[in-house]
Amino acid sequence: MKKIVVLLLAGLSITACVSDADKNAAQSKKNVDFYTKVWEQVINEGKVNVLDTAYAESIVLHTLPEIKGIKDAKAYYAGFVTGFSNRKFTVKRMFADGENLVKHWQFTGTHTGVFMGIPATGRTVNIEGCTIAKIVDGKIVEEQDFMDNMSFLKQLGLIQ
Repeated sequence: MKKIVVLLLAGLSITACVSDADKNAAQSKKNVDFYTKVWEQVINEGKVNVLDTAYAESIVLHTLPEIKGIKDAKAYYAGFVTGFSNRKFTVKRMFADGENLVKHWQFTGTHTGVFMGIPATGRTVNIEGCTIAKIVDGKIVEEQDFMDNMSFLKQLGLIQ
């Protein structure tokens, strides 16, 4: 009888582990699909208002200076939409583990409008970077981008 109980408990715990792993995998896929769609719409289609529902009210963009809240986060990304024509944002790779996500991306565009206070230079940029994001309950709560800012500024012709 003890052997049956032990085997039954072992079987239940294995099932629970598989179930948790399956839930994590399903959540990871859902977050990758969601995040891919958001950035396709925001940057490539110029639909910055998508962030009204994609971001949590308490969104934090870990930049210098740090950006908090939907209004300021939207303004940050609106700068890319209004500052660059011929925008193309490409997700090269994306990995997720539950609510945590890493995206390797490429951004190209022509600087034809004001971008973060910088008047149009008419120059084309081609930059790659990586974003670490956290998605909780279907909302983006944190993002941190890593890119070569020196190369970006050189491509804009702002530094040598």
